[in-house]
Amino acid sequence: MRTIALINQKGGVGKTTTAANLGAALAEAGRRVVLVDLDPQGNLTLHLGVQLDGVGAATSYRVLVGEAPFADAVYPTGVERLSIVPTDIDLSGAELELASAFGRETLLRDAVKKWVDAHQEAHGEDPADYLILDCPPSLGLLAVNGLAAVREVFLAVQTEFFALQGLTKLMDIVELVKSRLHPELEITGIVPCLYDSRLRLAREVLAEVREFFPGLVFAQTIGTNVKLAEAPSFGKTILEYAPSSPGARDYRGLAQLVIAQEPQDEAAPAPEADGSAAAAVEKPRVDAPATATNGELQPAPRRAPADA
Repeated sequence: MRTIALINQKGGVGKTTTAANLGAALAEAGRRVVLVDLDPQGNLTLHLGVQLDGVGAATSYRVLVGEAPFADAVYPTGVERLSIVPTDIDLSGAELELASAFGRETLLRDAVKKWVDAHQEAHGEDPADYLILDCPPSLGLLAVNGLAAVREVFLAVQTEFFALQGLTKLMDIVELVKSRLHPELEITGIVPCLYDSRLRLAREVLAEVREFFPGLVFAQTIGTNVKLAEAPSFGKTILEYAPSSPGARDYRGLAQLVIAQEPQDEAAPAPEADGSAAAAVEKPRVDAPATATNGELQPAPRRAPADA
């Protein structure tokens, strides 16, 4: 099972949108995906239209404070093979409540390990192919718990002036967690979000990010798109709300590159050939071509000059 944290200390960069829609695209491609909402704002939970079962429902907050096992907090969504560990407003007080807890930085990691071990013992396999954490736009205890619980980090970045400075800070934080808490942690991808190819500044920033971080930036950019902005208000992913939109195409392309990172001996089987997934399983650089045809990676199509 691949475990991935999506992080950025800045809000509004497309992190939650990427968690929801990348998860949906991976599920469409035949992978079993569990998303975890670690942001007290609960935007990922709202995005997927999950309704909690009243007061005391199992959430990421109750997993962290030890009131519920991880397995009880996994809820189905409207997308096949896509589940979520939702959250609610209680998570906003978690950092204060857990400040004096023993092993507070690894509470989520311990809960996830118990979930995985129990499922492996009962079923002989991992409970999911992907566990993707949507971390809060801060670098506090919740984000540290997210980083400690995964082996991979995807950085969601907006292609604007402060992107490089923010990336450098994020990488410093990841290295700090790696050196002091989690030696196996690695940054395995940078996702360029809210990209508008019509803007010279966006093109220049993207080129600089690729120059400073060679081999880490996904070739598939996520363009600014009205449908992507509308989908959360309907409690749907872009693949449900506007499956033929440029936003859906972008996230399918990104999912294909993420799938192509899978080690060959660990890759989940590809689904029936229906045009919804890539079958490539060798681990390439993430700046490889972004789309697939008949299971083979091909050059990405040119983006239309105007957003749909």
